[in-house]
Amino acid sequence: MLETSPQSNRRFARVATPKGVWVAWQHDGKHHSVCRVCDLNTGGVFVATPEPVGVGTAISLLFSVPEGEIRAQAVVRNVEPGEGMGVQFTALGGQDTERLRKLLERLLSRATSAEA
Repeated sequence: MLETSPQSNRRFARVATPKGVWVAWQHDGKHHSVCRVCDLNTGGVFVATPEPVGVGTAISLLFSVPEGEIRAQAVVRNVEPGEGMGVQFTALGGQDTERLRKLLERLLSRATSAEA
């Protein structure tokens, strides 16, 4: 499902993800977790976690999806206590960017098919 809001300050439309999309993330090289992805776009992702880290925290992400592994560096931009955190990608390699694009295309086509 594609989510947009005229009042949103997002640069990219969000794509809601099925419950099967998960991301492994870590910060400070020690603390790590695996959590469900609620939505994503080319600029970032919302990670469902009961214990989000603080705004401004740099984190590393690893998605394992049918398109292949996607590794990214990101920074936490907003936190919803007890719900999760919105993160903005700060670095993606070329192959990671292409895999993310393919993942978004697949999710968008699935959402479009479900709405038809």
